[in-house]
Amino acid sequence: MKKDKKFDHAKIDPGRIKAVLFDVDGTLSDTDDHLVARISRRLKPLAWLFKDRDSRKFARRLVMAAETPGNFVYQIADRLGIDKFFAKYYKVLSTRRLAKKPSKERFWLIPGVREMLEALSHDYPLGVVSARDELSTKEFLNHFELTSFFDVIVTSQTCRFTKPYPDPVIYAAKALGMTPGDCVMVGDTIVDIKSGKSAGAQTVAVLCGFGTEKELARVGADLILQTTPDIQSYLSY
Repeated sequence: MKKDKKFDHAKIDPGRIKAVLFDVDGTLSDTDDHLVARISRRLKPLAWLFKDRDSRKFARRLVMAAETPGNFVYQIADRLGIDKFFAKYYKVLSTRRLAKKPSKERFWLIPGVREMLEALSHDYPLGVVSARDELSTKEFLNHFELTSFFDVIVTSQTCRFTKPYPDPVIYAAKALGMTPGDCVMVGDTIVDIKSGKSAGAQTVAVLCGFGTEKELARVGADLILQTTPDIQSYLSY
């Protein structure tokens, strides 16, 4: 597959990658784009309040706050320069969210993800490293019959500290019989990238979730892609 010219100068070294770790929200799971669109439409009369008159960005932040409050608060803290303080309490902020709606109404799969996982699973051990709670993480994976693709599943309850600490990435790598340096962490937020980098893994940021290209580049993502399945273009088989 041909690489996107935009990322020809990426810092990633595919030859070092022996395992691939994925975040869930915004990386494998669609980030409630339907809800974002509805909120954005309702905010249109107030568009003048937003930068570039773009209410969609604000709507996405609102959805993020509802879906993964810990991620949302940490990103705000990072922008204010007080992320180290909030990191201490990140596990508490990553509270479990048990939605009342059935899975078929709550979960969406990013297009191409299943095909990507099927292809990669033939050549790499795969893992999930999510800030979701264990129940909803497994509910999502089981709903789309993805569980069998993964050799390890790490949630907010697996380690003492969750992302942005390195603990979940280190745990996943060890469970796969590897070092973090053998792994690449794929995620859509600065929390994912910081967790991967602090563990010593390579990092791939995707723009199909909550993070923006500017902030993901700022925290040092080794590669930035438009959507998760694009990673197939960069991995050696």
